[in-house]
Amino acid sequence: MSCATATKQYATVEVSNPNSSKATFSVDVTFLDAQDSEVDFNFADVKVPAKGKATVRVPVRDSSTSVDHCQVDQEADVTS
Repeated sequence: MSCATATKQYATVEVSNPNSSKATFSVDVTFLDAQDSEVDFNFADVKVPAKGKATVRVPVRDSSTSVDHCQVDQEADVTS
C-alpha cells in the first residue's frame, strides 16, 4: 500500500483474492495526521480475479486535510 501525499490525493491498495472464483472487495482506508488523529475515511470497491490480485485507488475526500499516513483494514469485505 502507498498512502496519500500532498500531490497524490489517494491511497493505492493491492487486494488478493484467495478464493476459487472472482469477487468484488470493499477496501476501507483511514487517513491520519501526524498525531494519529483521523482526518478522513473512504472506501473503494475492486474486482479481483480468482486466486489473483488487483490494485485500487482510494481517494481522500477532503483535499484540504493534511494526511501524514494511512491505515487499511487488513480484511477487505466481499461485496459480490
